[in-house]
Amino acid sequence: MFKIRETGSTVTTEILAGITTFVTMSYIIFVNPDILSKAGMDKNALIAATCFSAALATFLMAFMANYPIALAPGMGLNAFFTFSVVLTMQVNGAPVTWQMALAAVFVDGAIFAVLTLTNIREAIMNGIPKSLKIGISAGIGLFIAFIGLQSAGIVVDNPATLLGLGSIKNNMPMMLALGGLFIMSVLTALNVQGALLIGIVLVTAAAAGLGLVEVPETFVSEPPSVAPLLFKFDFSLIKTPEFWIIVFTFFFVDFFDTLGTLVGVCNRSGLLDENGNLPRAKGALLADAIGTMAGAAMGTSTVTSYVESSAGVAQGGRTGLTAVTTALLFLAALFFTPLIGMVPGYATAPALIIVGVYMMVSLRDLNYDDWTEFIPSLLGFFMMPLAYSISVGIEFAIVSYVIIKILTGKFKDVSFLMIALAVVFILKEFLA
Repeated sequence: MFKIRETGSTVTTEILAGITTFVTMSYIIFVNPDILSKAGMDKNALIAATCFSAALATFLMAFMANYPIALAPGMGLNAFFTFSVVLTMQVNGAPVTWQMALAAVFVDGAIFAVLTLTNIREAIMNGIPKSLKIGISAGIGLFIAFIGLQSAGIVVDNPATLLGLGSIKNNMPMMLALGGLFIMSVLTALNVQGALLIGIVLVTAAAAGLGLVEVPETFVSEPPSVAPLLFKFDFSLIKTPEFWIIVFTFFFVDFFDTLGTLVGVCNRSGLLDENGNLPRAKGALLADAIGTMAGAAMGTSTVTSYVESSAGVAQGGRTGLTAVTTALLFLAALFFTPLIGMVPGYATAPALIIVGVYMMVSLRDLNYDDWTEFIPSLLGFFMMPLAYSISVGIEFAIVSYVIIKILTGKFKDVSFLMIALAVVFILKEFLA
């Protein structure tokens, strides 16, 4: 089924690669419920939704595209869901609920599926400049790192300067978070597989030893129910422009993050064809789209391909059997929810910082000699954490790109899509 011999791999290699991929991305089981629960969602149900959606989408990737790539609710997108949409946004004076946000995620997945089936994705890709993709992706990384610093208590509110350093004295959670950050950083630098997971486990163990968290009587239990989140859609905002801004942001980040991950991982594993194209791309993108829709139905934010899949590829994974192994491990994790539930926020905060820093590495690909590309990208990069909104960062990037290009006479660099988006964003701000 997976043509393992044709790729020069073995069943044992594929299984070991799948385990490696799971270990490197399993932090999402801790981090995703921690972030989304701040939006008022049931944390135990979120653990189930995270594992189920990751397993389903990864199974689809295995059988529809035969790639060694795993999927799960995406970092950055879950932060946008919670902090930019549910906890910040209002429509007609009323807050946006998590049920409304789930509806936007579902619509995002449906649009992604239609565009994948109709091959329109290439046109959209060509319409968004590479520099903005880099800046937006890195900006989301900075936003994630900023949230991690806040969760750890390292960065706190300061009335005089807006932000300041938290008090280290007698602040054991903050010291544990810093210790976790150093551990994860060192292990990552040494290329230790599962560096983030190891750091989370060590900080949690230390917190338990110090009596800062309650140790459950048993670490094994029946899987939690997704019933509190299942099919809890609220489409009441679908006629408002704010709803479609939310949908566009989910779509934009998911669309380009997925394509970048697929091409990057497959290039490393030698799975691209002689023209540098991705065979079976439609199946891979469709797995992502269906995974997002199913994930929204279960109660989680956008599901996307994980760059951590490259760890499994580095271990020799070449086929969908690697993905099947990872998916099965996500299902097995459901039976250890008491253990997962005892993980405190300051244990996962260092992982957020590390993942955010990893995403910011893409800034090295910017063209620093062309200021018409450089400035809009960095405006988007900085405005995301400073405005505490990914959507605001995207607005600043696109609008500034169009204006600067036109005023410098570089009309040919601006596509119709970019002009249309800039107009929509400007009207949104003045009419809001």
